[in-house]
Amino acid sequence: MHSLRRALYIALAWVSFGLGVIGVFVPLMPTTCFMLLAVWAASRGSPSFARWIREHPRFGPTVVAWEGERAIPRHAKWLAGAMLAFSILVLLFTLSVVWLKVLLVSGLTMLGLWIATRPEPARLAGDSARFVRR
Repeated sequence: MHSLRRALYIALAWVSFGLGVIGVFVPLMPTTCFMLLAVWAASRGSPSFARWIREHPRFGPTVVAWEGERAIPRHAKWLAGAMLAFSILVLLFTLSVVWLKVLLVSGLTMLGLWIATRPEPARLAGDSARFVRR
């Protein structure tokens, strides 16, 4: 049973990582949440894969900042805000069900406010190796 659980964690890690990579190229597809899920699952199934994600030059600093400080880098906040604003505009012009429109726009607005109020990392990206769990 132990090896089955490990295999499931590894599979979840790879699927999440793949979805996160897709999110880099596809607007409105999140990246960071999938990377966080990938590193969580990899930590349980393949610590070397989790370490690789944390040390990855593109994905690592954001993951490490969240794990170490519950912080979101400024560039990620701006990107998330822009994508949320774009999503809200699309909803406003395409959705005809008023109650659903209000619900979704309210939810996206609250999400944007939550993201904006998260602290920024105290450490610089080059300093992130201190947070890497070995």
